[in-house]
Amino acid sequence: MDSKKFTGERPGWGKGFEYDYARHIAAYRFASTMAAGRRVLDAGCGEGFGTRTLTDTAAQVTGIDYSQAAIAECRRLWIGPGTTNLRFERADLTRSEELHETFDLVLNFQVLEHIIDPAPFLAGLRALLGDGGVLLLTTPNRLRTTSENPYHVREYTADELRDLLCSVFGSVEILGMHGNDKVENFETARAGAVHNILRLDPLGIRNLLPTWLVRFAFARLAKLVRRSATPDGAAVIVPEDFEVRADNIDRALDLVALCRR
Repeated sequence: MDSKKFTGERPGWGKGFEYDYARHIAAYRFASTMAAGRRVLDAGCGEGFGTRTLTDTAAQVTGIDYSQAAIAECRRLWIGPGTTNLRFERADLTRSEELHETFDLVLNFQVLEHIIDPAPFLAGLRALLGDGGVLLLTTPNRLRTTSENPYHVREYTADELRDLLCSVFGSVEILGMHGNDKVENFETARAGAVHNILRLDPLGIRNLLPTWLVRFAFARLAKLVRRSATPDGAAVIVPEDFEVRADNIDRALDLVALCRR
């Protein structure tokens, strides 16, 4: 979703959204370390700008999304000469039987926080794993959330996520997506901008507004917050400013889970 069409539901990309793009692509770069020669499914691919990065290493990459409009955009942007190992299909992640196949590596990035009933959803992802297959899942770390997101129904701590995933998968490892000092400075500035905005609504009137209006305002305020957190002359944040690690997970920006059947 480029910055002109940004709604807040999916990561932004394009001018003004360098941070979002870098953080998103960093997860795909981590995935690429496990994708070599494998059949990869990107479950919830959005506009596919991360999905297509896997084609350099994976044997086959399939991106699926519930939005037909998103899939049409993926095909328009990324399918062409030289992408013979990439395809995009519309599918409902709660109905894994629609795909009629299994995969060596299944990615599910920044989706779980949107799911009201996660257990059947996760069981569907498990069914997509072939023998020895791995699910790589990311979701925001609730302990690091600085702003309300009207599209998220629930965010998780590391312990909460582990408990949920262990109810479905036989093996679960929780890691964290961390940023360097440049990223942390951006996060501090963003938190300050969000705090200043929320001070304008001390009575929580926003919680009484229609959902469509809250989401409309959220998208526009999110752009304002990003501009406030990125002053002129600030160094641009790039994917190399992030890394996945096993330490200090409570301070991670995103939780990263490796799950096996």
